[in-house]
Amino acid sequence: MEKTARQNILSGTAWEDLVGYSRAVRIGNVVEVAGTTATDGGQIIGLDSPYEQTKFILLKMEKALQQAGASLQDVIRTRMYVTDITQWQEVGRAHSEFFRDIKPAASMVEVKALIDPRLLVEIEATAVLS
Repeated sequence: MEKTARQNILSGTAWEDLVGYSRAVRIGNVVEVAGTTATDGGQIIGLDSPYEQTKFILLKMEKALQQAGASLQDVIRTRMYVTDITQWQEVGRAHSEFFRDIKPAASMVEVKALIDPRLLVEIEATAVLS
């Protein structure tokens, strides 16, 4: 039985080596995108705005998917972690701007905290290429 090749998609952040992870991993026709936050070169994008953070995260995830040969159209599942569930509509509005027609299975869960208290949202995704 032939082993399926593994493709690690790296974004170049120090966290990847420090923690030992990839932004995304593709094996066969499955792409898993790691928990992604609204950070860019150490800066947090969209301070105090779950909507802006979600938009930035989904753009960042789209780039990782493209590097893996996938697209948002291939996403079958998203998992959204938010630090304040009362702001679900802002997160949901941004998510809908990307996935309104795709409609992946989705979860939104409130968590106590993310790695930086200024981060309001973290998202993971699973994509399957057809």
